[in-house]
Amino acid sequence: MPTDKANKLKKRDFTTEFSFSPSRSSGAGGQNVNKVNTKVELRFNIFNSKLLPHQEKDVLLHKLATKINGIGELIIVSQESRSQLQNKLLAEAKFYQLIEKALQPIKRRKASKPTKGSKEKRLESKHARSQTKSLRRYRED
Repeated sequence: MPTDKANKLKKRDFTTEFSFSPSRSSGAGGQNVNKVNTKVELRFNIFNSKLLPHQEKDVLLHKLATKINGIGELIIVSQESRSQLQNKLLAEAKFYQLIEKALQPIKRRKASKPTKGSKEKRLESKHARSQTKSLRRYRED
């Protein structure tokens, strides 16, 4: 179930703050890969964003640290499709998914008490283990 923050994020349009750079894809693909710039690299500068409040910037910088370069740019690469336009759309979709996931608050675990059945099961297993060990005891009559 999407939260209010997720809905607000989808309403914001970050496309004005994106910068795209196409390049040639790597790997197999033959002549298409060798001639056409289909790989798309999306760059989004978190520090310069006017759409993100400071709290969200701090969260993103902390949670997405491995995807952010030294100058505060979030870099997302897409080279799945043979079409540059399709890769651009895929990169944008990845961006929104990544940001939405990073901005979701972490659910705190509620401490719970063991159930009556689990207590009984634990005590039964202790008793069975105790019986096993007591039968191993050396007896001299």
